[in-house]
Amino acid sequence: MGRSPAGAKQEHLGRVVFITAAAAIGGFLFGYDSAVINGAVVGIQRHFRVGPVTIGFVVAIALLGSAAGAWFAGRLADRWGRIRTMQVAAALFAISSVGQMLPFAIWDLALWRVLAGIAIGMASVIGPAYIAEVAPPAYRGRLGSFQQLAIVLGIAVSQLVNYGIAQWAGGEVNNALGPLQAWQWMLGACLAPALAYLAFALVIPESPRFLIAAGRDERVREVLRQVEGAHVDLDARVAEISAVLRGERRPRLSDLRGPRFGLLPIVWIGVILSVFQQLVGINVIFYYSSVLWQSVGINQADSLLISFSSSIINLVGTLVAIALVDRLGRRPLLLVGSAGMAVSLAVAAWAFSAGRLVEGAVTLPGFQGAVALVAANCFVLFFALSWGVVVWVLLGEIFPNRLRAAALSVAAAAQWLANWLVTVTFPALSEWNLALTYLAYAGFAVLSLLFVLFLVRETKGRALEEMG
Repeated sequence: MGRSPAGAKQEHLGRVVFITAAAAIGGFLFGYDSAVINGAVVGIQRHFRVGPVTIGFVVAIALLGSAAGAWFAGRLADRWGRIRTMQVAAALFAISSVGQMLPFAIWDLALWRVLAGIAIGMASVIGPAYIAEVAPPAYRGRLGSFQQLAIVLGIAVSQLVNYGIAQWAGGEVNNALGPLQAWQWMLGACLAPALAYLAFALVIPESPRFLIAAGRDERVREVLRQVEGAHVDLDARVAEISAVLRGERRPRLSDLRGPRFGLLPIVWIGVILSVFQQLVGINVIFYYSSVLWQSVGINQADSLLISFSSSIINLVGTLVAIALVDRLGRRPLLLVGSAGMAVSLAVAAWAFSAGRLVEGAVTLPGFQGAVALVAANCFVLFFALSWGVVVWVLLGEIFPNRLRAAALSVAAAAQWLANWLVTVTFPALSEWNLALTYLAYAGFAVLSLLFVLFLVRETKGRALEEMG
């Protein structure tokens, strides 16, 4: 079989990193779109004069679109190819960005957010699958981490852009900047990363495994030479991948059915990993943190600045995970993260329990306010260095080759549905009892630790062809 393709030589890593980073721009869109609404939500609520239930619906409806996009993305990727599917997702997101910037009614804004969600859902499936398929095994964990790194960069950049636009508008997102209000410019700024994603998707190569499945053996040798180097026995690599794919038909969702509870055990592992990633409440921080901090006495401009600082902590944690995921492995990071999140969320719940109604607004005493801020940022840090990165890495590598795209679609759709559930319920739950809401998220963090401890296997250093 020739030399093992355990890793590309250093001279080829630059090309692999470029290809991976380009594909991960879909993750940047995911993060940017997730967090941009954080700055705009107050402006939308005031402009259209809607209550917390309606605004929760508008914020969360994009996630239903994402679930739909993720559900169909695997089949589109197997039919059209990974690259063409990326291009379609980028175009849809660009169109929806303009629509979100210029809504004439709240339902119109909601429809554009559904379209944006579809595009993000597609990108959330294609990115990890493509990166796993082009990355050499020795670097696959770190390169797979690019997806989450791009997500947190997208979150940080959107928070910074939101803060800049708010400051430019005099600290209020409903103030006019030219013909539009500040919150509209926040949503319209999504057009720039969408066009960047489209541009890069036009120049990176197709996945070697898709090319072999499509019978394009000569082209696959060129791609393998780019990502694994000429030192690798290219004929042996093509034969190895072909042996795994030979005789397999295009995967269908029916192929994922198993003897127990409707799905194969490995698919359930992916689904539950995805669901736990959301049920710990991480996106409450990125969708509603400006509202959350305003609700405990912090002004609008400062709340956006605090949201940006959380994004920087998120970025730092992600970089830590990238440095450690191929050294320590996937399971140790998940276990540390679950334990840290559980403690942080429980402390935040205690702090929020001290909230008192003063002149019609909820405020926290000084000490509890400081504790809540530190605990929330510790939660972000523990999530970023574990579940934020590792779940995307695992979803790209735990499924057998013949099922990967279809299984990723189901797992990603489950993730978006869980995200929707948390997002749509938080405004009402926080009005009912903010402390108990955070305590529930802490409970899910404890359950996630037990799940990893007993049911998740380590995948560090294993070739994709060994999976399943």
